[in-house]
Amino acid sequence: MTSSVRILRHSAVAMTGSFEVRIEGRPSKFFYFDDECSRRMRPDQMTSEQALEMARHYARTVRDNPLPRRGKR
Repeated sequence: MTSSVRILRHSAVAMTGSFEVRIEGRPSKFFYFDDECSRRMRPDQMTSEQALEMARHYARTVRDNPLPRRGKR
């Protein structure tokens, strides 16, 4: 059985936001970005391209290595 994996973009302010990796049966994971370098809060903040690539990599990893199913005891 494969779980559903979705990547959603959230952006309330232009050129900033996050990518949410939503995985069925797991908590979501967020990858935050800011494309305006003068507005970045941290020097290690990602650009949108970097954040999307990280989100895709995480989604592929989770999809290819699902959690083991728990059996009845």
